[in-house]
Amino acid sequence: MAIATVNPATGDTEKTFTAHDEAEVERRIAQAHAAHEELRATSFAQRAQWARATADVLEGDVDELARIVTVEMGKPIEQSRAEITKSANALRFYAEHAEGFLADEVLEDPSAVGASRAYARYRPLGLVLAVMPWNFPVWQVIRFAAPALMAGNTGVLKHASNVPQTALYLDELFERGGFPAGVFRTLLIGSKQVDAVIRDVRVKAVTLTGSEPAGQAVAATAGEEIKTTVLELGGSDPFIVMPSADLDAAVDTAVDARMMNNGQSCIAAKRFIIHADVYEQFAERFTEKVRQLRVGDPLDAQVDVGPLASQGGVDDLAELVDDAVATGASVLVGGPDAVADLPGEGVYYPPTVIADLPERARMTREETFGPVAALYKVADAREAVRVANATSFGLSSSVWTTDAQEQEYFVQEVQAGGVFVNGMTVSNPALPFGGIKRSGYGRELSAAGIREFCNLTTVWVA
Repeated sequence: MAIATVNPATGDTEKTFTAHDEAEVERRIAQAHAAHEELRATSFAQRAQWARATADVLEGDVDELARIVTVEMGKPIEQSRAEITKSANALRFYAEHAEGFLADEVLEDPSAVGASRAYARYRPLGLVLAVMPWNFPVWQVIRFAAPALMAGNTGVLKHASNVPQTALYLDELFERGGFPAGVFRTLLIGSKQVDAVIRDVRVKAVTLTGSEPAGQAVAATAGEEIKTTVLELGGSDPFIVMPSADLDAAVDTAVDARMMNNGQSCIAAKRFIIHADVYEQFAERFTEKVRQLRVGDPLDAQVDVGPLASQGGVDDLAELVDDAVATGASVLVGGPDAVADLPGEGVYYPPTVIADLPERARMTREETFGPVAALYKVADAREAVRVANATSFGLSSSVWTTDAQEQEYFVQEVQAGGVFVNGMTVSNPALPFGGIKRSGYGRELSAAGIREFCNLTTVWVA
């Protein structure tokens, strides 16, 4: 894939970039490796000062950077601004909490292990490779980089090839905040070059957010090299609504949860599992709100849904919808018949709601990465859990009920890395984030995220 900015709203190639050659990749890895020795010797207080300054830089650049993000991948402009603000907040969060998260864990009774003192200390691993996707091109990098750098690690970034301007902005960001030169470096390389970077002895760990095939490839190489990995892969998150739910709030949240980022989010609600007693009401209200969404130029602040990031994404989504229709599903709004109403230029797909999905439809098993929602009618909580868990994914989930027993049942039984009760799944620096099953392993954010790339060292003193 070419390294280029191709505006998905127009189809125009706005900028192209030459991939880094082997010499430049070597120079950047060497710089990041050397910077680790300098960074790890600094205090948490010094790193925190730099992290807060970096957050200030991000916020100062919010308008310029938001426009770059929107032009590169099609996110509505207000959502791009929100992503950048969220990223700045994450930097400040780790500036405030990193030292506490990584404080020595002291054994209260060292004599029990024959010692005068015994404790565990978190020490940075070194240089970490981050392989990141295009859908949240600032946030997904910062949610790795903020804790990694505060822990004393350094990073090299292989970003998606369709967001090179964002990647190069991030290459300079941390130095602009005062961090030592080289602590974070972007590598403009293709996916075929990732294997060699993972195998580089100076790279100690890898984190990837992306597709299942990409995760499999990275994990296989890292496994051969015996290197730590964190993987955040796909999702097909359930959104369960029971009769006791606040239906107005559930419907409004469901639209946001599915259509945010033009539907291109791993943690977006994708399968709406509705109790039969409220199914008709939910379906009618939800479908009407989806019908009212404004599709168009993502630089227009009044637009709700912009283009998908690429024609390939549109083609993949259309195949899933076409398969669903061919196997007997119903289209409540959008779908193939609505394509003619889309803007003439760009790579758009209409906001779509599908119902009556037969089990043989691919959409019941595969991730829909775009503005398409699937409705399921269930008889009770037990069937809701069965449908929710009938997927190879397990990233997050949202359940809507005011019944305390039902809430506990769903928390206990839904197979996912997160269960959000009466609210939309979100990623927040204070909460651990990650999945199970084929959605990946390991955790980002919170104390768990900063500890992933640390050596937990046992210290025993006679």
